Amino acid sequence: MSRRRRVPAMAPEDRRAALIAATVPLVREHGTAVSTRQIAEAAGVAEGTIFGVFPDKATLLRAAVMRAYDPQPTLDALAAVGTRTDLRTRLREAVTLMREGMTANANLIAAPKELMAEDAEFRQRMFDGRRLTTAAVAALMEPDRDRLRRSPEAAAQLLLMLIAASVFRDYGHNGEFGDMDDEETVSVLLDGLLVRSAPDPSTESPL
Repeated sequence: MSRRRRVPAMAPEDRRAALIAATVPLVREHGTAVSTRQIAEAAGVAEGTIFGVFPDKATLLRAAVMRAYDPQPTLDALAAVGTRTDLRTRLREAVTLMREGMTANANLIAAPKELMAEDAEFRQRMFDGRRLTTAAVAALMEPDRDRLRRSPEAAAQLLLMLIAASVFRDYGHNGEFGDMDDEETVSVLLDGLLVRSAPDPSTESPL
């Protein structure tokens, strides 16, 4: 019977980073129900090694959830969308990339609330990430502020809610919005829910 392969000895900060990296895909799959044994096996360490760099499981889970929800990749992608194209195109691109991020964290929807109760720093970082993402989406709408019924900030919040409703089953009331694709998400935001006849391409002005 072959022995389990162990990773080489690491400095505490490197060990901490390796454990967080190993935990992220596990919490995305299992949520906070993941066990320290599963984490240790994924990281290739003894279970006790976890508690050499983290005081408890909850601390490791908070670190992993914060990594999973790290807003920077999304912020960079939203900034790359830019404002050169029309509003509808911009928002479709934004919805596509944000839906990908939300889908990756679909099993973690309850985790932040569960873990933030006893950690003010964790709670603040989660709120800050949401605020920064909302601001980045609002920046995509800013050039068209005068054409919007609500401010870009309010419209960005509404767009994020629509995406969440299509990704998270509990958020979307038993999956009623599960079939809402990127195109429809943007259309609901910009056009509302009324069914319209097909527009005449020659007279329609792009949003």
